[in-house]
Amino acid sequence: MSLSDHPRAYGTAAIAIAFAAGILITLGFKDLYPDLERRFQQRSRPRPRPRGSTDVQRRRSSLFWGPVELEDHETSKDLEVPGARIPRDDGISNGIEGCIGRTPLIRIASLCEATGRTILAKAEFLNGAGNSPKDRVALSMIEAAEKDGILKPGRGDTIYEGTVGSTGISIAALARAKGYRAHICMPDDQAREKSDLLHHLGATVERVPVQPIASPDHFVNLARRRAAEHTASSADSSVGFFADQFESPANYHAHQRTTGPEIYAQTDGRVDAFVAGAGTGGTISGVAKYLKEDAKLKNLQVVLADPQGSGLYNKIRHGVMYSHTEKEGTRRRQQVDTIVEGIGINRVTENLEAGRDLIDTAVRVSDEQACKMARWLVEHDGIFCGSSSAVNCVAAVVTALSLPPGSQVVTVLCDSGTRHLSKFWKQIAEMGLEDEPKPDNLLTLLDIKKPS
Repeated sequence: MSLSDHPRAYGTAAIAIAFAAGILITLGFKDLYPDLERRFQQRSRPRPRPRGSTDVQRRRSSLFWGPVELEDHETSKDLEVPGARIPRDDGISNGIEGCIGRTPLIRIASLCEATGRTILAKAEFLNGAGNSPKDRVALSMIEAAEKDGILKPGRGDTIYEGTVGSTGISIAALARAKGYRAHICMPDDQAREKSDLLHHLGATVERVPVQPIASPDHFVNLARRRAAEHTASSADSSVGFFADQFESPANYHAHQRTTGPEIYAQTDGRVDAFVAGAGTGGTISGVAKYLKEDAKLKNLQVVLADPQGSGLYNKIRHGVMYSHTEKEGTRRRQQVDTIVEGIGINRVTENLEAGRDLIDTAVRVSDEQACKMARWLVEHDGIFCGSSSAVNCVAAVVTALSLPPGSQVVTVLCDSGTRHLSKFWKQIAEMGLEDEPKPDNLLTLLDIKKPS
């Protein structure tokens, strides 16, 4: 008797045959799955991949090509974001330079509560060499010079730089680690603990009187001259390398390659505003170039945080480099007239110019506001920061209030207050901020009015 005489038996057999065929087809053509999976991941957020892995994918075996070999897609190390790859921690870092980057992005609770918006800060003081964002810059400049054949470890080469402190500290630490010497020129109005730390790191330090940038004795011009003198007079073939942090593209490249991608990854690309000050301009330009040009965050606002006495606020807002302290008879100092160190300048550097068109607006912060913010952060969040970090946080609050509720603002905590004890934090104590009762309302304390 045939199956056609029994419809139920025929149907059961057909289903069984179809099921078996489906299994065979699935096993035979499962090699197509990795391509489909990769395409899906590229359209959504990419998953991590192993450090050093290539784009060549292993052919997975199947029924037709041998035993099935399982692959783990969850053990990769690097994190891919648009236009960049962020190395994950392998557990053991290769020297002190392995401690640079991948810093936490922290939510500052008191600022979020005061504004009704989320304010996040990149904890750059946790970089492992010099404990500031200048670690990224110093490493980038040294590696660029090595790649170009200018610096060679163990030859007696010396890295020269003009700096108010943080870049010099990062260079001094990395120079020793990589087989170089460091010679730092800095203005004599900077906090003494910075030059003391440089001495302990083995650097030669020249503290020089404050001069305008046009003077050959300005600390940057002096460092450039010292490097040239070293190379010209060297009897052992060693060279003097002028790092030139203000003009070297390796500065903003470091932040475009690392800081910007890290912020994108840590926020899942949800950044409504990025707020930062500018000394060399490398941080704000590099991060802006990554987030706006590489990651295509078209609605992002980039905001310059500028201390009193700096001309950059008017340069960004009105196209004119000017500060009211430039008026005849009003200037107290040759440099930017502020207690804040590390940011604020009265010229446009090459690094700032690289991203200037991407900066949307600027916020001016007074010394009094910076001091009050620094003390507020200690008392409410346990954050002991330096002067430039305090300026950034004031500007972040002002920026957050200009955005709709629920917006997310990212700024930078540059360095610890331990480098500012003899100047900035001394001023805070002299203002009575460590003792006197203060308003519980941050906006009242800083005299910031909510936009109507």
